[in-house]
Amino acid sequence: MDFGQMGFITDADTGKRRRVHALIFTAAYSRHMFVWLSYSQTLAAVIAGCEAAWAFFNGVFKVLIPDNLKPVVTAADEVNLKLSSGWLDYAQHAGFVTDPARVRAPRDKPQVERAVQYVRGNFWAGETFATLEQAQAAVTTWCASRAGMRIHGSTQARPAELFAQAEASVLLPVPAVYDVPVFTRVKVHLDLHVEVGKALYSVPGSYLGRDLDARADRALVKLYDSGRLVRIHPRQAPGGRSTDPADIPTGKAGYALRDLDLLIATAAGHGPNIGIYAAQILDDPRPWARMRAVYRLLGLVRRYGADPVETACARALELDVVSVMKIESMLQRATENTIPLLPGRTDTDGARFARAPAEYAARRQAEMASSGTALASSGTSLARSGTALAVEGTASPAADGRLSAASVAASASNATGLTVVNPGLFTLIVPETDKENSL
Repeated sequence: MDFGQMGFITDADTGKRRRVHALIFTAAYSRHMFVWLSYSQTLAAVIAGCEAAWAFFNGVFKVLIPDNLKPVVTAADEVNLKLSSGWLDYAQHAGFVTDPARVRAPRDKPQVERAVQYVRGNFWAGETFATLEQAQAAVTTWCASRAGMRIHGSTQARPAELFAQAEASVLLPVPAVYDVPVFTRVKVHLDLHVEVGKALYSVPGSYLGRDLDARADRALVKLYDSGRLVRIHPRQAPGGRSTDPADIPTGKAGYALRDLDLLIATAAGHGPNIGIYAAQILDDPRPWARMRAVYRLLGLVRRYGADPVETACARALELDVVSVMKIESMLQRATENTIPLLPGRTDTDGARFARAPAEYAARRQAEMASSGTALASSGTSLARSGTALAVEGTASPAADGRLSAASVAASASNATGLTVVNPGLFTLIVPETDKENSL
């Protein structure tokens, strides 16, 4: 088996031309061949070509002689070559043996060397394909009819007929469909878990800090240490977790498994109020995010003892205060046995800016005289010439041109029937220009 470049196909979705590679399988005796087309030369492409080849030949060859393909051979050497983990896993699944050709030794696989040029010149040349699927269907038909039924120059027989007579009966049976796994190198972290496909899987504590080989397919995740199986887990979706309780050290199971009931029971073991307080802390839509607060509460038990923390939790529950910081503050000040003083009523009598209650009472007193309403004025009017006018001719001006308070009061009483309560407080000054209407 060997890869060869064929040409290009224009991708209908992107409009770009993509290079097409052909993985060619050639039976060493009959020269019967099968061609698998792909856009890449990855391990997944090689395994997909093998699966299609077993269906075409209706069997698995006992020995495969590949070229030094990177997905198959990771370290090429004549004696101590190294095959990839993915290829070894697939070879064990299908049951064949891999015997790679030597580097720069085309005589180790002469049957397939000439087949690359034959496929490129006889099948691909002059053809135009819209999709890779269309090209694959065409080359499968070409392998069975055209290439398989030609008279081969070396064998002087038709490859398909010779294969059916001599080789088909000695092939291995076709295995079940292979679930192509993902192989990766992972590290064991402090929580004794490794990450595979954005999910976490546990390992025993003795592997802390070490690197392991992981094999993940659709159903299982297998972890290996130098080829020795360490642990098998069911495959989890991204963000999931699979933890074997046997992998967690004694005393760390509640923390690793996020067991809330165990955490509350541990807190209740130091006192009933501590357990109730821990349950209220974890009463949250995301209780695992509040576990650290409960661990801090248990740390206060180790620092101050169970009895002071029990008393402080009881006092906090009475006041409906759920805060580990408040518990710690009470213990630091030794106030867990002290009843807090609630704020009392504020005395407004001695307040600095408060008004006296008498200012809000009705203060108006009867200032109405028996004859009418008192008339008062809070300002004075300036006279232009300094002379005053008596009202209705009854008030007489004084020597300085001003009306006396008594005359103003008498004039007002005679003119309007009103009474000036305290005429000594008012002085009426009117301009001469408006003598009649001023009053």
